[in-house]
Amino acid sequence: MDELRELAVREALFKHLDDLLLVSIDETLRWDQTETFAFNGESFSIRQARGRGISKPAALDGALSITTAFTPFGREPPYEDLQGDDGYPRYKYEGANLDAYTNRALRLCMDYGLPIVYFIGVRRGVYKPIYPMFVVGDDPRHFEFILWFSRIEFVDSASVPVAPDKRYVLRETRSRLHQPIFREQVLNAYAAACAVCSLKHTQLLDAAHIIGDSRPNGDPVVPNGIALCKIHHAAYDQNFLGIRPDYKIVINPELLGEVDGPMLKHGLQEMHGSQIHLPRRHVAYPDQERLSVRFEEFKSAS
Repeated sequence: MDELRELAVREALFKHLDDLLLVSIDETLRWDQTETFAFNGESFSIRQARGRGISKPAALDGALSITTAFTPFGREPPYEDLQGDDGYPRYKYEGANLDAYTNRALRLCMDYGLPIVYFIGVRRGVYKPIYPMFVVGDDPRHFEFILWFSRIEFVDSASVPVAPDKRYVLRETRSRLHQPIFREQVLNAYAAACAVCSLKHTQLLDAAHIIGDSRPNGDPVVPNGIALCKIHHAAYDQNFLGIRPDYKIVINPELLGEVDGPMLKHGLQEMHGSQIHLPRRHVAYPDQERLSVRFEEFKSAS
């Protein structure tokens, strides 16, 4: 294997993706933007035919990318296949054959420390690229590879990794891999509109957690999320705005008596006592138990 060439192609691919993302509104790419790229007069397949998760261009020995397709909310969530019990991302073999050429190509990336791109589907035909990503372990008992965002070493597939610690691993995995999926599913559930003010510009919308993702029950699932514009998200996080378990909005009493321009008046004070706009499907409604826990925190801070 020509290791220098493998690394040069990957460096060029990362630069190619950097350029595409510079003009992307939400740091995602369409399928047609992730098919091929050119380097030194050669054309390389970034990803192979639809339905193939591991992509190994014919001109390279190592795999170049992996893909997890988008699964709409209500079906089997993709993030259940993205994380092991230790918090480290996992990626399933292509089939159960350890020696399939795609599995060998991904294993070679582990052996030589070759970085890859992980394309995570956030909408149908739209992907968020995560790179560089490294294959840091191989677990043939479960037909899966172990991934991380930098090079680390596993003593064996069942061992605890050398570094970093589990709390950091869980936080980093959720931030990089789960949040893009969480955001897309929450915004889709709320028809891409703020649940408080109905603002519909997705660039100004967030998927707000009811329970923070670093806490118990803070899973990145739609019932733990509410679509909020950036102003109302910040107000919710800072306990200027609370949401009761019956979906009613409560404004911090100290704010209700203030006079500070139209944003405070129309953006917060006039929302007091109204109900948030709920998703179209009942299964996507904010979880009332989580809302209750979060509202108690709001009352304590008010």
